[in-house]
Amino acid sequence: MRVPENWLRSFVDIKIKTIDLAHLLTMSGLEVESCEPVAPPLDGVVVGKILSVEKHPNADKLTVCSVDAGKEKFQVVCGAPNVRTGMLAPLALVGAKLRDLEFRNSRLRGVDSQGMLCSAKELGLSEDHSGLLELPADAKPGADVGKLLRLGERVFTFKLTPNRADCLSVLGIAREVAALTGAKLKVLKIGKIKEKNPSKHPVRITDADGCGRFAGRVIRNVNAAAPTPGWMRERLERAGQRSISALVDVTNYVMLELGRPLHVYDEDKLRGAIDVRWGRAGEKVLLLNGQEAAVDSSVLCITDDSGAIGLAGIMGGESTKAETTTKNLFLESAFFFPGAIAGRARRYNFASDASHRFERGVDFANNVDGIERATQLILDICGGEPGPTVDLVKRLPKRKPVRMRVARAQKVIGMPIEAKEMAGVFERLGFAFKGKGKEIVVDPPSYRFDIEIEEDLIEEIARVHGFDNIPAHPPRAPAKMHAQAEARRTLHEVRERVAACDYQETINFSFVEPVWEADFAGESKPIRLLNPIASQASVMRSSLIGSLVANIRYNHARKLPRIRVFEVGRVFLRDPSAADGALAVAGLRQPMRVGGAAYGPALDEQWASPSRAVDFYDVKADLEAICAPRSLRFEAAPHPALHPGRSARVRIDGEPAGWVGELHPRWQQKYELPHPVALFELEADCLVAAPLPRLAQPSRFPPVVRDIALLVDAGISAQALLDAAEEERPAIVQELRLFDLYQGPSLPAGKKSLAFRVVMKDTERTLTDTEADSVRDALVGLWGRRLGAILRS
Repeated sequence: MRVPENWLRSFVDIKIKTIDLAHLLTMSGLEVESCEPVAPPLDGVVVGKILSVEKHPNADKLTVCSVDAGKEKFQVVCGAPNVRTGMLAPLALVGAKLRDLEFRNSRLRGVDSQGMLCSAKELGLSEDHSGLLELPADAKPGADVGKLLRLGERVFTFKLTPNRADCLSVLGIAREVAALTGAKLKVLKIGKIKEKNPSKHPVRITDADGCGRFAGRVIRNVNAAAPTPGWMRERLERAGQRSISALVDVTNYVMLELGRPLHVYDEDKLRGAIDVRWGRAGEKVLLLNGQEAAVDSSVLCITDDSGAIGLAGIMGGESTKAETTTKNLFLESAFFFPGAIAGRARRYNFASDASHRFERGVDFANNVDGIERATQLILDICGGEPGPTVDLVKRLPKRKPVRMRVARAQKVIGMPIEAKEMAGVFERLGFAFKGKGKEIVVDPPSYRFDIEIEEDLIEEIARVHGFDNIPAHPPRAPAKMHAQAEARRTLHEVRERVAACDYQETINFSFVEPVWEADFAGESKPIRLLNPIASQASVMRSSLIGSLVANIRYNHARKLPRIRVFEVGRVFLRDPSAADGALAVAGLRQPMRVGGAAYGPALDEQWASPSRAVDFYDVKADLEAICAPRSLRFEAAPHPALHPGRSARVRIDGEPAGWVGELHPRWQQKYELPHPVALFELEADCLVAAPLPRLAQPSRFPPVVRDIALLVDAGISAQALLDAAEEERPAIVQELRLFDLYQGPSLPAGKKSLAFRVVMKDTERTLTDTEADSVRDALVGLWGRRLGAILRS
């Protein structure tokens, strides 16, 4: 919403500076997005009077003009189609600066040009570049154009919230200014226009649930081709409206001034009575923007005997529009319920100023005032003979009184504003109210659709009093220190651990593409959203893997060679046993998970080691570091998103905790990733649990190390050997780990070699070689009995 400052000050006389007024309005909840001059500063642009116009000798579309600039005369080459002798237009002299461009003497098609005659676009006033900007006839040649056109006037641009439809007009903003500053509001005097003919056009309201009130007036013998006055055209353009014709300009002017959308029909084009009703299947209407709209029973229409002639509250039809040849017109001022207009314009992929206002709520008490104001302007500009105003009222919104408790308002606002001051706020806002003691009852005005409950009145008091005048007090609740459970980590600590493994955190949407659920979670019937923001984000995710693969693709497409990302977020799973709760919905679980993905080289490029691609074992090592000191167990198992031979289920303390593996080659190819992606996804609850540290007595004696190389069947896992040893581990064995795997032609068919390192020590004495060898032999014998392992020779 754009409001010229001079237009605003014509409604309320205030002494406050412009910048202070902008701040005051912003702090009251009406955000001033900008407060800029009408046009950029002009330097060297004066009023020029065109003395003569001659055809350019070397160009058909150019003319050579002699221009009087007051003290001197200049020769200017011009290409504007509307240039004529005696015309006054802006002249940019040599040395003038427009939009950081400095004018110099130029030569156009062999003729010298000592300046430039300017259009409104070149001055930065509007986008009109159709011809020269014609200046008032009483302007003096040589006068400064900036001062003449008052280009220093500032225009407020408001970023209004949908609930403040009352401020979509100069009058509405003026009401706010008067309430905030205490200045008196200059109420526009709108008198009743005396009728000069008895003409009435019949009107019906068939569907009062869409249209509650319809006022109209016939005006005969108008001169619709009359030019719009300069003062009106100037205000419209500075408010962001393009001047079209006198009749259209008047309706736009009243809409901006009073917040009352109007529409003008050519009365001679109407066929029978106007009827406001819901549309019917098969009906179509050609709109003023040239679009043909098909209507149905959910679209409110303006109709006559020929059918639909306009979309109610949105846009009129081409068949009945008023033109410069119109002699008799019908002026419409209606009230449409917001629910009957909201969303209809978006259905046809356009928006209008009228729909923007009607779907938010338009004052239902100023229908006749809008008719009278527009009639007076039309008579002043176009002449004519007005008929009587027809005001048909079917059903208006019921505004129930709203009760506000003074004590409640003081508690919510946080300061003891007296009841007398609260009453003063309502008086300045123009609200009718009763009571000044413990409670105040307010009758909401017809233009304030946002006043419905007690909290709305409390908000009015707070913002008019001034949000910046409310003191900021520290919280009074006693701060209590809560002991953190020693056996649990916070999710923040989990994030720190993952980040320490060289991963960067990402935050993704919880709603994803349906195909991700099918590919990465094997879910053919995902949880669908009732009202998705986009078709590619229409289901709730049950895995983090799809989002992480998308992160990898995004960064790979931007030529990042090495990518490490992780996410801590919720997934959404069907569970009939789940009940309603703070973070749960009946039949739906929302557990937290931690997922990560690695792509590209395992290490940054360096000279110390050759480059290699990241693989399953790199991510497995990262998981062991993240979960330390808890031990993980990895079991080969299939997962729809992972490589069938390079995936494993992760168990922590024997309980399933998640998955780790490389992306399935099918999905790697489908999502156009040239290298494998290593992934993991774990339940957050399993990661936050942390065992209490156990203190072991350190040994002062040196350890004894034995390496054992075994020959086993290729199908036996290293974990099976470790599990067997764990069950019968001698007390002096402190550590047992795998350090080598070998498979090659030097081994028997179907065999592989696994090498383990055994670290032994005692806290009381130094171990002998005999003791160490006996433990080694015991382990070899154990593995031989259970798994058929033999020492590799």
